[in-house]
Amino acid sequence: MPFVISRRSFLQSSAVLAGGLGPLLARAARAGDTQRPLLTYVGTFSSPLHDVLPTQVDLPPGNGRGIHLFQVDRSTGALTPCGVYESGTSPNCLALNTAGTRLYSTNETDRVGEGREGTVSAFTINRADGQLRLLNTVPSGGAGPTFVSLHPSGRFLLVANYFGGSVAVLPIRPDGGLETATDVKRDAGTLGPKQATNAPPGSFAFSGHDRTHAHMIQPDPAGRFVLHVDLGLDRIFVWKFDDAHGTLTANDPPAVSLPPGDGPRHFSFHPNGRWLYSLQEEGSTVVLFDYDAGRGRLTARQTISSLPPGFAGSNFCSAIRVSADGRFLYAGNRLHDTIAIFSIGPDGALTYLGEEWTRGNYPRSFNFDPTGQFLYVCNQRADNLAVFRVDRPTGRLAFTGHYTPVGNPSSIIFLDLAQTD
Repeated sequence: MPFVISRRSFLQSSAVLAGGLGPLLARAARAGDTQRPLLTYVGTFSSPLHDVLPTQVDLPPGNGRGIHLFQVDRSTGALTPCGVYESGTSPNCLALNTAGTRLYSTNETDRVGEGREGTVSAFTINRADGQLRLLNTVPSGGAGPTFVSLHPSGRFLLVANYFGGSVAVLPIRPDGGLETATDVKRDAGTLGPKQATNAPPGSFAFSGHDRTHAHMIQPDPAGRFVLHVDLGLDRIFVWKFDDAHGTLTANDPPAVSLPPGDGPRHFSFHPNGRWLYSLQEEGSTVVLFDYDAGRGRLTARQTISSLPPGFAGSNFCSAIRVSADGRFLYAGNRLHDTIAIFSIGPDGALTYLGEEWTRGNYPRSFNFDPTGQFLYVCNQRADNLAVFRVDRPTGRLAFTGHYTPVGNPSSIIFLDLAQTD
């Protein structure tokens, strides 16, 4: 069953987008400001629309309305809403192509076909006002797609299906639309225990060891290998990627294991491509791996907690990012509701510097603006985005005082029209 959005909903959202950003551009022109806008798109967990697919698998239904669009004030970090592309299928993870002309979103559903698959949508971006126009929607290769990334060639989209325990490769057409999967891999193996090896004392952080859960997929910087994590299996899989046919072949070895029950969720490459940092959802740890880019091999070298010394109780880690200059690493803590801050030494080793309260509840993800001056946190259960200024020399975060209401924000990405034109 294809993704459906009503003509009325499409026209309403298109009008809001065009009307929302147009006046801002006009005012900038009258003021003599020739700098192109910086835009941001926010993916959400959204309630079903009456004429769209019934519900998403991540229940209860969310408070978001679909994909929200904002203009970013480059000097203060504040966000001005410019409209919403309405969708009731929880477009929770977003990705942009390099040219900034196409946007891709997961739809965390399980209502397509007999296999109960989710879907992935492709949009074209109107460069004048940021408006999204749906190109097409295809099955994701499993239930509950939760992560998408683009291969460096720009010809393939990679999808991780959390509830389906699978990953898929979707070819991208010349017009930016998607084709059906050229390869789908389903995770298999022995599930980890409910109690994480490295869980804090008194932790009841159990979320994903009931079955296989593919949580993230991303190519290495060169695109020769594709890595994905399975939280339930406590493993990071490594695949050789055939960019001629869009297929995955198991590497040798095919995977590396994390401590039982710790639950790898997301990972981040260092800009030098030689170090990979894995964040464990239930163990609340960051593990540093040396990465052999020639052979696609990972070797663990350091494990460090994402929480302050002495912490006891439950915490679920979320997102992880390395700063563009490679000097600092940031990790999200849910329930503790902080962003942990680490310095990165000359050998890649981490030193815990402290944490910053997210000014909200359950920070699902976060991202830097293109300059690295600001960090934006998606406080999922607080229904807001909180903006922090980044102290570049120290890596510390300072709350700007800017909140933006968004129902159940899940991911945030930026489109700098000045850089991509």
